[in-house]
Amino acid sequence: MKKIYTVLAAILLGIGALPAQDIFMVDSSYVHFFSEATLENIEAENNKAKGLINRANSKVAFLIPIKSFEFDKELMKEHFNENYMESEKFKAATFKGQINEKINWKKEGSYIVTVTGILNVHGVKKSRTIKGKLMVKESRIRVQTKFELKLVDHDIEIPTVVFQKIAEVIDVTVDLQFSLKK
Repeated sequence: MKKIYTVLAAILLGIGALPAQDIFMVDSSYVHFFSEATLENIEAENNKAKGLINRANSKVAFLIPIKSFEFDKELMKEHFNENYMESEKFKAATFKGQINEKINWKKEGSYIVTVTGILNVHGVKKSRTIKGKLMVKESRIRVQTKFELKLVDHDIEIPTVVFQKIAEVIDVTVDLQFSLKK
């Protein structure tokens, strides 16, 4: 399955003939979402994200398998996959974008960046500009961001029966660590 994600990301980034020293691949990931609601908070974590950064053109792409989100309660996971995210049909959330700021990839440091691209969740593609922090250290890159996701923007319906249990806006936190592709 890792090979499928890598091939997908490679196609998204158009990296076919580029030197390997320009391609960084996710080797550690943490994705978390939190829904604060009146009756019950809902949160889940995922450490199965795949992705690439192409230093030559500052393009990024990542893919998060929906079924890999882990919940405290098994019933929440079941409802999330079957009723809301329809994970059999929409297997992954993806983002493909371009870092807007010029990065000196050879200089270690921390950069505040914005990435503009297409966020695809639940089969609905939305243009987004997401702010984050990019850190370059030795032969590693780390990307951290926190943003909000409106369920209505991605056609994720909340049944009236559970409306008070699920927030209409979800907080998403992403922390990806990249190393040189080998």
